[in-house]
Amino acid sequence: MELGWLLWGAGVLLLLHVLMELSPAVNFALRIGFYCLLCVVGSALAAPVCLLVNGGRTVKNMRIIKTVVKTFKYFLGVRFEVKGLENFEMEGPAIIVSNHQSILDMMGLMEVLPDDCVQVGKKELMYAGTVGLIIYLGGVIFINRKSTTSAKMVMAEVAKTMAADNVKVWVYPEGTRNCTGDLLPFKKGAFHLAVQAQVPVIPVVYSSFTTFYNPKKNLFTSGKIKVEVLPAIETKGLTSGDVSDLTDRCFRTMRETLFRLSGCPS
Repeated sequence: MELGWLLWGAGVLLLLHVLMELSPAVNFALRIGFYCLLCVVGSALAAPVCLLVNGGRTVKNMRIIKTVVKTFKYFLGVRFEVKGLENFEMEGPAIIVSNHQSILDMMGLMEVLPDDCVQVGKKELMYAGTVGLIIYLGGVIFINRKSTTSAKMVMAEVAKTMAADNVKVWVYPEGTRNCTGDLLPFKKGAFHLAVQAQVPVIPVVYSSFTTFYNPKKNLFTSGKIKVEVLPAIETKGLTSGDVSDLTDRCFRTMRETLFRLSGCPS
């Protein structure tokens, strides 16, 4: 009986391997499914640890979450090359902005996430099972993207929290995933927040995933992601009238860096 189960299991694994080799769609679906499974299992394992160690919802749980998520790259064959981490070594709060490409961004985020840093995410993530639970425990700030008034109220509270708790806030200014190899126009919310709180903006740029990850082409293989943390951009003395220029300056700098890291002509 045991030998029969072993043979059956071996046959299934062999069939999956053949299908993955023959069909990019099957390969993509299986790898995405495996990644989602890692997220669910990792969240389920990390949640009780967060509750036992820190007692509930707090940014300190991000250290535990970071430790778990940083193991995912070994299962998926993804490597990171990181430069500029010293630019995080500054006292006081700041706004961190980065490009947003895919569901794999969580791995990139946790690869470089500094201590005492919370993320801003869409409200729908709260209902994503154990993943929603773990990001809630990690102190992620949820906004309702469908309600401009609600989002503005949340960001106003973020500014107060940032100053009171001395934390950094991580925002994706594109507002949505963008796996084109370029940047979408930046929304100004993060830059209004930086000017309002008079804190620096720290850009973080990830190279394009398109060489190894592209849902439109059913492409998902192993690959390398280059990450660069750029020097902080000061906002002291700036007013709301300077937000557009600050947004444009950050966009241009990040876009040039994205093309350089990805080996693409600008």
